[in-house]
Amino acid sequence: MRRALVVANPVAGRGRGLAAAQAVVAGLERHGVAATLHLTRGRGDGAARVAAPADEDVVVAVGGDGTLREVLAGLPPRDVPIGVVPAGTANVLALDLALPRDPARAVDVILAGRTTALDTGRVNGHLCFLVTGVGLDGEVVRAIDRRRRGPITRWHYAAALVRLLPRYRPARLSVEVDGEAHQPGCVSVLISNSVRYAGIFRLSAERRLDDGRFEVYLFGGRGRAALLGGALRGLLGRLPGGACTLRRARRVRVSADVPVAVQVDGDPGGTTPVEFEVAERRYRVLVP
Repeated sequence: MRRALVVANPVAGRGRGLAAAQAVVAGLERHGVAATLHLTRGRGDGAARVAAPADEDVVVAVGGDGTLREVLAGLPPRDVPIGVVPAGTANVLALDLALPRDPARAVDVILAGRTTALDTGRVNGHLCFLVTGVGLDGEVVRAIDRRRRGPITRWHYAAALVRLLPRYRPARLSVEVDGEAHQPGCVSVLISNSVRYAGIFRLSAERRLDDGRFEVYLFGGRGRAALLGGALRGLLGRLPGGACTLRRARRVRVSADVPVAVQVDGDPGGTTPVEFEVAERRYRVLVP
C-alpha cells in the first residue's frame, strides 16, 4: 500500500470527523503511506472527489453512513478496498462489522488489508448499502431533513417520531418480491443489508453481506399499533416475528394508492413507487 485517499466529513460527530481524519492521515504517513485528505463541503462533494481519476491503493471514509455512501457511489469500477472510520451518528455498517472508532486502531485495520465483500442495491436508480424504508421511517427522515441545521443525533430521530406518530396514518402498500405479489396489508417495508437498523433496532442476525440478496421485512397489521409493535420487537431483537415476516430477494417493488415517503440509508428517497434491485457490483470493505 503506497497511496491513500481519505474522504472525511469534518462536522460529523460534532467535529470528531476532522480530528479523526487528521489522525488517520498522520498514522498512515508514519507507516510510509502517502495520504491525501479531502474534507467534504456539502452533499455530493465526496462522491465527486472519489470519482476523479486517481491511483490510490485504498479509499478511506471518515464520518457517518452518509460519507461512506458517497464514497461507494463515487468509486470508479476499480477493485479498490474501502476503509471505514466511524465518526457519525449511527455508523450502522461499522457497528455490524465491529470497526474501531479509535483512529490508531482504524489505521491498523487499513494496513492489515483484510476485506469482506459488500453487496449494494439500486433504489430508483440510486445506491443503497444499508436499508431502504417505506412508510413511517421515511416520514421521520424527511421531517429531520427539512428541519436540519448542522449535525444530527439519535435524539433528532426520537423527537421527529414523537411529533409524527400521533397524526400518522399508514397507507396500505402493495409489494412484489422477486416478481411474486405479497399478501396485501403491509403498512411498512424495510429492504435491508444490515443488522443494526439506525444503530438502535436489531434485525435478523442471519443476514449475509455478500449473498446477492437483501432481507425484506414486511410489516402487517393495522394502524399505529402495528408500527409500535414492530418497533418494540426491533428494540428487543425479535424481528421477524409477530406481524412482521421476512423474505430474501434480489428485486422488490413497492407501490401505494397515495405517495408514501421513502428513506435510503438515512437520507430522503422521495416517495413510492419504489423499484429496488441488488446491483451486480460488490465492494471490498476493510475489516478487523
